[in-house]
Amino acid sequence: MLRIALAQVNLTVGDIKGNTAKILKWVDKARRQNVDLIAFPELAISGYPPEDLLLRRRFLEDCRGAVDKIAKKLKQTSVVVGFPNHAGSVHNSAAVLAAGKVMSVCNKIHLPNYGVFDEKRYFTPGRTALVLVAADARVGVSICEDIWREDVSVAQVKVGRANVILNISSSPYHAGKGNEREELLKRRALANDAYVAYVNLVGGQDELVFDGHSLVIGPDGETIARGKQFREDLVVADIDVGAVKQRVTLAARRGFKRIAVETADLGMKPPARKKKIAPRVEKLMPALQEIYTAILTGTRDYVKKNGFKKVVVGLSGGIDSALVATVAADALGKSGVVGVAMPSRYSSKGSVRDATKLARNLGIKLIKVSIEDVFKAYTKSLKGVFKKSSHDITEENIQARIRGNILMAFSNKHGWLVLTTGNKSELAVGYCTLYGDLAGGFAILKDVPKTLVYALARHRNSKGKPVIPEATISKAPSAELRPDQKDDDTLPPYDTLDPILSMYVVEDKDIDEIGRAGYPKPLVRSIAKMVDGNEYKRRQGPPGIKITPKAFGRDRRMPITNHYR
Repeated sequence: MLRIALAQVNLTVGDIKGNTAKILKWVDKARRQNVDLIAFPELAISGYPPEDLLLRRRFLEDCRGAVDKIAKKLKQTSVVVGFPNHAGSVHNSAAVLAAGKVMSVCNKIHLPNYGVFDEKRYFTPGRTALVLVAADARVGVSICEDIWREDVSVAQVKVGRANVILNISSSPYHAGKGNEREELLKRRALANDAYVAYVNLVGGQDELVFDGHSLVIGPDGETIARGKQFREDLVVADIDVGAVKQRVTLAARRGFKRIAVETADLGMKPPARKKKIAPRVEKLMPALQEIYTAILTGTRDYVKKNGFKKVVVGLSGGIDSALVATVAADALGKSGVVGVAMPSRYSSKGSVRDATKLARNLGIKLIKVSIEDVFKAYTKSLKGVFKKSSHDITEENIQARIRGNILMAFSNKHGWLVLTTGNKSELAVGYCTLYGDLAGGFAILKDVPKTLVYALARHRNSKGKPVIPEATISKAPSAELRPDQKDDDTLPPYDTLDPILSMYVVEDKDIDEIGRAGYPKPLVRSIAKMVDGNEYKRRQGPPGIKITPKAFGRDRRMPITNHYR
């Protein structure tokens, strides 16, 4: 019987000292439950992803020093922990620590280089899989992507006779990713007739959010233990390796390229335990709650890890700013959020009223600053040079830029972080103002389509007393930069726009393919033209939280100068 603990912890990139202290703290928690082996996420020492910090030799040396420090603290419990390992070349590695020393190091074999991943930029792939002998178990250790491919676990089971597959991971979240992962791990358990133990990182790091959701899966494909989503957790389970038949599986007969397997014996004797631990299987969140919690987690960690005490949000009375302010208040508390209403001659009384009501419902401070005098000064200064031109988008954008300047003034004066309020639909087609509503430090709705904004607002209002005014949700969306302006003066309805954007941006479908899905080709062509023509705007916007399979920025990287249409 092997008692294993999976420590899904929230770590910070570059905080080697802080990460080490947290790892040791969680080792102590596991000791109190008489655990044999405790696993921490991929690159736990450095934080994930460390990006170009990996190009600094001193950084790599400090990470290795932290591994040695943790090892010296260990007497009875063994630890598997991820770190960047400089050994001739740089590897994404797992260190096995026991009896006060580093017992073994294994390197990640499959390096992902798609979507948000750039691991081939930094790491050299490993060639050898590792199997630990721990108590009466044989534990195959692998790192993140190695479990998504079949060959590593097959080699560990077939060659190394592993009956437990332990995967340490830092797998970024997008909606539905946790379910996808869990199904994959079930397939690995069934195909290899082995237990699968999977530990994942939790928390926000720049645009990425990690959802935890650590798992232990039995050889029959049943979930034995499941950790919490988006929260630190210690998942402990007793693994009865006597239940594993160690048959040669179908997967093992597929003729994969041979992977060498080495064995490290930790010298652990099976402990005599009077009582088996009761496993805990956490319930999974419904879809909208999961997405809302991901955005909340990413917001909280970006603000706190970067040292901000407060955020400031421009409140227009519209749905986007209302959702941003609500998420921020939930993440940081009402004292951590300041709303700024900046009405103009085109702002409706209803919008000002809705912004005021929202601030009151959330309990946040609201500051009102009219932009009218500044707008008059702008138009007066430009009257001579623009005398032959009629009022157009120029004057609309001036208003947005005045508001951006005011928010940045509060940021400079008080050290508040400006949260922008644009959503993915607007950013996709360029329905936003450079240096206006794009001005700020963090864009929490950057990857949230407009239709999902409405769904999340309704979801949040369903949890206890509603905070977002119903009028904000039900009224037609408008930038209110000219008389009687509505979004659908310029754009198709969002319930038409968003599916087209999803097919074009996320699924990379072309105009003909989208047309065959039932959308008029002229409409699709015009939307594609807007998306392609506004890359320069998106490139200059702030970072934001990824919640779809393909986000602008880290995922979708298109050239600004681009003649391919």
